[in-house]
Amino acid sequence: MSTRRKLVFGIGAVYILGFFVIGALFPQARVDNEEFSPQNEFKLDTWFDLPGPMDFNKGVLYLLITTALTIGTMMWVSGRMKARPNRVQTAIEWLYSGMKDKLVKDNMDDDMARKWFPLVCTLFVFIWFSNMIGYLPLPVNTEHTFSVFGKDIPSFQIYAATANVSIPLILALIVFIAYNVEGVRAKGMWGYTKSMIPPGVKGGILFMIFPLEVLSHFLRLISLTVRLFANLLAGHMLIQFMSGGLAVLLGLELLAWFTLPVGVAIFLFEVTLIATLQAFIFAILTCIYLGSAVSEAH
Repeated sequence: MSTRRKLVFGIGAVYILGFFVIGALFPQARVDNEEFSPQNEFKLDTWFDLPGPMDFNKGVLYLLITTALTIGTMMWVSGRMKARPNRVQTAIEWLYSGMKDKLVKDNMDDDMARKWFPLVCTLFVFIWFSNMIGYLPLPVNTEHTFSVFGKDIPSFQIYAATANVSIPLILALIVFIAYNVEGVRAKGMWGYTKSMIPPGVKGGILFMIFPLEVLSHFLRLISLTVRLFANLLAGHMLIQFMSGGLAVLLGLELLAWFTLPVGVAIFLFEVTLIATLQAFIFAILTCIYLGSAVSEAH
């Protein structure tokens, strides 16, 4: 028998044995749980008021952490470039070149690439850091606390600022305004408006096509927002449910014995693929929108 089969059969045997042992030691009785609310993971409780209309909550905390990591990383990298690079610098230069040559220059000319690369790079790094720290458990759950030396400490949970629709919306608005301003600057207001009409479309059909083209630009804003927000929200909800939330919600603790490995697998999948993929998609769509705004065949 191969090592892989032994491993699979061993894991299966452990879970089957665990099912009977836990079932015998802790008899299960299904009880509807009316207190557990999974959506509260994304509820922003005000920790303290700031001057003006702003409040300080865990969403603001995650944004501050992301901002500090983004600025700190870029300053650290820029201050440690050497003539003879080490492995870290080589990896950074490879990522830099790949993003600049394949992501930006493939979608716009050299002048525009030099102009807009800082924005694209910053968006990618900011979203990537925001996504990644969203999978680090931090003590930010003020709804459920635990006591340490008589002090109530918020319990640990995972939360991503990008799982709140307002953050992806602001980032998408930056891109939306940037590429429209660039298009008007390159072609003028009338020329940019004309470029929204597909070549060869004339006559009465213009009254149908032009509103659809204008609508498609606003749908870009929605798609950029929803793609990032929905993927992070869905991923966090799946992790929460499979890691025990579903068992608590249904009142069947034994169910968590089987769903926990699925939760761990989803967690690893999200961390290793989705966090980076969503940052990459947002960045490349930004490049495409900027490039298409000034191209002749818009």
